Amino acid sequence: MPTNNRNFKDKEDFINENIIAGRNPVIEALKSDSDIDCIYICGNGGSLGQIRKLAKDKNIVVKDALETKLSQLANGASHQGVVAVGACGKYVTVEDILEISRKKGTSPFIIICDEIEDPHNLGAIIRTAESAGADGIIIPKRRSASLNATVFKTSAGAASWLPVARVSNLANTIDFLKENGVWIYGTDATGEDYSKTDLTGSIGLVIGSEGFGISRLIMKKCDFLLKLPMLGKITSLNASVAAGIFMYEAVRQRLSKN
Repeated sequence: MPTNNRNFKDKEDFINENIIAGRNPVIEALKSDSDIDCIYICGNGGSLGQIRKLAKDKNIVVKDALETKLSQLANGASHQGVVAVGACGKYVTVEDILEISRKKGTSPFIIICDEIEDPHNLGAIIRTAESAGADGIIIPKRRSASLNATVFKTSAGAASWLPVARVSNLANTIDFLKENGVWIYGTDATGEDYSKTDLTGSIGLVIGSEGFGISRLIMKKCDFLLKLPMLGKITSLNASVAAGIFMYEAVRQRLSKN
């Protein structure tokens, strides 16, 4: 199953090339450690139960779905109650992202997405992060958009260049970043003025989900909280728009320092 094809004609072509339909094909893909992003299942028991167990052992997300959803994903092919969707790109490790800044000789500049579920928002954040010179993006495995075709398309190609790490436990990952000298900056309305906070050092910038912002656990892990001034009647911004403002404030400060 191809996972690094960048020359797809359109979204549908790319999705079809990264679909595995049918019980035996999915089982063999799991056994061979193919890059599977998510598995959609309709039903339980028998080989479907085996697929659920294999996926759990490999920490692959399984979603219960209706027959109509599976038929749509399989594009009419016989799916036997299960469809696996392959990742459109390779994920890296958090260590890989930290190594990027070490090689550049710069302070780490990392974007952490806390449950950004809309692939259009994730794609837009990746596009801005790549343009802003971020070292990489970290996303959780659950309750998050992944590197799918929509993300690649929305990122305007940036997803081919910016490293993305996908982690099982975002809170533990933040602890690891702290151990490596990275300060964690959350974005929340209760925080300090974003323009009055020093963002020139080693930073991990946390962007919260579209509807609920940063989760309570992740907020407790943050060293600082930043906010944007909201002067109109609307009290929140689209997650990717807010992320862009915060990122480019960090860029402004870093360029001024140099």
